[in-house]
Amino acid sequence: MDREGATTRPPPPPRGAAGKEPTLLYARPGIIVTVDRFTVGRSSWRVAELTHLHTTRGPHDRLATRAVLVSTAVIGGIGLLLGFTGGLQRLTAGAYLLLGAVFLVPVLLAAAGDRWRPPAYELWGRRGGVEELLFSSDDEHQFGQVTRALRRAREMNSYGGWEDPLATVDPWRPRR
Repeated sequence: MDREGATTRPPPPPRGAAGKEPTLLYARPGIIVTVDRFTVGRSSWRVAELTHLHTTRGPHDRLATRAVLVSTAVIGGIGLLLGFTGGLQRLTAGAYLLLGAVFLVPVLLAAAGDRWRPPAYELWGRRGGVEELLFSSDDEHQFGQVTRALRRAREMNSYGGWEDPLATVDPWRPRR
């Protein structure tokens, strides 16, 4: 109740053109996909305005990338130093095997970095000629659900409000 004693009610939910609730395709905290709107956090877009939807992977983790670059530079520098000083000619076969294993360290760091902190999945689209990041997630399952819901919403909009053909069509039955 407010100061005057009248109750305050939340505004009514938006309704479609036919006066019914918009079809909800996906709803989780912070993410809502209906036939008409796509909302992520505080950003909201009309589905009809979104074009050129495509998915990509985000950048690799900065820490993993730096670790790979630093280890590559250090190991490469040591290899060059041994090569120019003639130290490579005095190494034994076991030392060469160990040196080969050390050269695998950057590759192993890159693989471990992508395994423990994989790049995010990103959904991009165009609105008004400008490409925008619409949604990003580390969870592949959630990303797939949101992407499918948005593509379905676009299909429903392209058919002029077509909701669900299977629910509106009578199944064919043979005459007996």
